[in-house]
Amino acid sequence: MQQSDTPVSQIAQNLGINDNMLHRWVKQASEPGKRVFPGHGNPRDEEIAQLQRDLRQVKKERDFLREAATFFAKESK
Repeated sequence: MQQSDTPVSQIAQNLGINDNMLHRWVKQASEPGKRVFPGHGNPRDEEIAQLQRDLRQVKKERDFLREAATFFAKESK
């Protein structure tokens, strides 16, 4: 298993999942002889999760640009 200096909570946030879920996955992956991700998920669920992550990112970018526009509008007065 690979180790990282990044906190689990940050990794989970980047993936758009709960950090408890990530902890559970890491625990399952470390159990010997067990098939960790058997693939019972629905591809549509994965697509929805990706779209939700993308939407969160786009909203963050929109809000940043909105704040920047407001800042520069005040500066130009």
